[in-house]
Amino acid sequence: MLGGLLIVLPLLLVESVLADKVCTNSGVQSHTARYQLNLLSSKNASSRDHLHLIPSDDQTWANLIPRKMLRDEDVISWNLLYRKMKGSDRVSGFLREISLHDVRLDPDSVYGVAQHTNLVYLLMLDVDRLVWSFRKTAGVETRGKPYGGWESPDIELRGHFVGHYLSATAQMWASTHNDDLREKMSSVVSALSECQSKIGTGYLSAFPTELFDRFEALEGVWAPYYTIHKILAGLLDQYTLAENAQALNMTKWMVDYFYNRVQRVISKHTIERHWLTLNEETGGMNDVLYKLYTISGDQKHLLLARLFDKPCFLGLLALKADDISGFHSNTHIPIVVGSQLRYEITGEPLYKEIGRFFMAIVNSSHSYATGGTSVDEFWSDPKRMASALEDDSEESCTTYNMLKVSRYLFRWTKEMAYADYYERALTNGVLGIQRGTDPGVMIYLLPLRPGASKPGSIHGWGTKFDSFWCCYGTGIESFSKLGDSIYFEEKGNKPGLYLIQYIPSSVYWRSSQVELRQKVERVVSWDQRLKVTVNISPKTQGKVASSTLHLRIPLWTQSHGSKASLNGQKLSLPAPGSFLSITKSWGPGDQISLDLPLIIRSETIKDDRPKYASLEAFLYGPYLLAGLSHGDWDIKIKPNASLSNSFTPIPSSYNSHLITLAQESGNSSFVLTNSARLIKMQKSPKPGTDAALRATFRLNFKTSEFKSTAKDAVGSSVMLESFDYPGMYVLHHGEGEVMGVSQESSVFRLAAGLDGKNGSVSLESENQKGCYVYSEVVNDSRNSVKLKCSSGSPDAGFRGAASFMLKEGMSEYHPISFIAQGVKRNFVLSPLYSFRDESYTVYFNTSS
Repeated sequence: MLGGLLIVLPLLLVESVLADKVCTNSGVQSHTARYQLNLLSSKNASSRDHLHLIPSDDQTWANLIPRKMLRDEDVISWNLLYRKMKGSDRVSGFLREISLHDVRLDPDSVYGVAQHTNLVYLLMLDVDRLVWSFRKTAGVETRGKPYGGWESPDIELRGHFVGHYLSATAQMWASTHNDDLREKMSSVVSALSECQSKIGTGYLSAFPTELFDRFEALEGVWAPYYTIHKILAGLLDQYTLAENAQALNMTKWMVDYFYNRVQRVISKHTIERHWLTLNEETGGMNDVLYKLYTISGDQKHLLLARLFDKPCFLGLLALKADDISGFHSNTHIPIVVGSQLRYEITGEPLYKEIGRFFMAIVNSSHSYATGGTSVDEFWSDPKRMASALEDDSEESCTTYNMLKVSRYLFRWTKEMAYADYYERALTNGVLGIQRGTDPGVMIYLLPLRPGASKPGSIHGWGTKFDSFWCCYGTGIESFSKLGDSIYFEEKGNKPGLYLIQYIPSSVYWRSSQVELRQKVERVVSWDQRLKVTVNISPKTQGKVASSTLHLRIPLWTQSHGSKASLNGQKLSLPAPGSFLSITKSWGPGDQISLDLPLIIRSETIKDDRPKYASLEAFLYGPYLLAGLSHGDWDIKIKPNASLSNSFTPIPSSYNSHLITLAQESGNSSFVLTNSARLIKMQKSPKPGTDAALRATFRLNFKTSEFKSTAKDAVGSSVMLESFDYPGMYVLHHGEGEVMGVSQESSVFRLAAGLDGKNGSVSLESENQKGCYVYSEVVNDSRNSVKLKCSSGSPDAGFRGAASFMLKEGMSEYHPISFIAQGVKRNFVLSPLYSFRDESYTVYFNTSS
């Protein structure tokens, strides 16, 4: 009878879904909206609809349990019977991750610098301030002052960042073995343990249990289980990565508390009432509980994990319905991640297919060229991404979680598309959320509107001690585990190591007793190749058993011009989208070289409306290019020609010819600036800003003579090209006229400064001898720049106004930089991740 019931239920599930969209997240607003509306001060019930939830086989089985029979032993027996009936079992044969303890990033690489910047931030944070609200809630004496932002004592989500901090520090310690960090993270665990012991029930949080009372009553509250997930995940990472047994005991005690709490809800009401509560954001509760089960083997942990699978959302995916529009993205991606671990544990193929389908629809219909997804934190309609190009487009948290989805899928399938996605999203959606090397300065949302800038989103750049948004938490984790998906291991009779990310690093492959050192030459635009060298060294005496290295040949390269060798001997390369597999008993001095062409390719925006068919993004290998632009997006692409014919690489020598011309006035410094195509003197700006771009010019020599540096150019005839408007030059209109920027150019003689000061220069017009670029003080501000002529010997005032300190350019070209011809102007294109405060455009209109 029970078997027949389980056969009928999927049919009912299909009919239910086809009749109506039955799953919503009506209780979920964006985190930004919650913070702005200050929901913590409101005790009013939220306007939740009564939802007809999609039943699943697990849910239905749980419904069969007598309502008052929910003793632990009865639930476990019931659950064991269910598992036996289904016949599922943990699956094997997947690729295994290489421990962060065995991977080290090259500290001089982009990734190594990003990791170190994050390490500095983690070490800045104070233990007493982090745990302040936990101590307050537990009745333990508080010390110091609490942090602000989303960790403020009056914010309901407080405590979530501390959970992330536990995960990030565990990951960073595994990646660096920094002793100061280990001491700090251990102190946080000890402080939290004191709080948990003082409460005495197993409960541990920075807010009181009253928030869960409201959650269970379906009243308005800001995602208490979201925070609990972060704390549980952090404690579990402290155990698995740092071997802190105390953290594991705390985790189990916390889970006992919430197991009993969920049990009471089901006993008092129904299991449907529990499913209703899941329309509030619960983070990755299912994921962390499945992880705990893999450690504990406790069936209670498995049952509770399943109770946090959101069946109405997973049911839509099981039916392969692209019906995710309107859902809060980062509420639901972690649920899919948890279901993927469920597949690994139970072997239920449905959950493998859910993961594959979910990745497919997000990639095909809901993602940007960055690999990221969401707009204003939600999914929009499928294949309508042109309408999603806003200041608040891509939430960083969603990229963090989509990387987890793709990581599982690659480990299961070894399919290249998932490895390529991981590289794309990591490079373009993660690396750029830090503001250069400023520790603790990150963004929440990645703007993708034409002419957008990273500080232009609703949150802008965060601050070290007063932000602590959700994306700060995922951000510190992302930069702590940059080494976790470079290498994967294949166990068995024929051991193998998969190298899927070309990131300068080393790895100790313990099972084969060899060390690999991966060197990647800096990628540049003027030499369009990716050059990788892998050196292999045995870590043991004597002959090493045979094993196989599998090197990824990315989908973004091409067969023509690709090269590979082993110890100098040429190897035959497979087609892009395959692995180069080399099997041998590795010995000292073994070396693999890989040389792959980098090509520029375009990618049309995921929007099936004809009027947007000409919106394209451009990638150079894995790097998404963004153009310096305030909204201009009309670009010229040569028809019937390779894209490389439309993009001119900027040579390395150009950076040595970039200058900024400055003058001092009182305590202020002013710089020559292209201001809306007029030349003015404006106050010296901060690096990495639009103003710094406008204050940078390239010396373009009139003759073919080459000068190695700008200082060597003194005495030469030059034109001043605007940095961010390639092909536009400083132009004067005669004596007394305001100077501007135009496609025409004036030629100047770069002379030693008339003021006689060391390092100063003057710009004399070539066609009007004795006339110089001259700045005037107007209303105590230096802003007017004209050409002024001297009759006879110039006085001191003239000499000073016509002299400028010659400085290195405030901006410089990234090693990967191109010039693309536009309809009204030309563009400098560089990797999106390299931008700080500069305005940029990612998608260009190619129809002109």
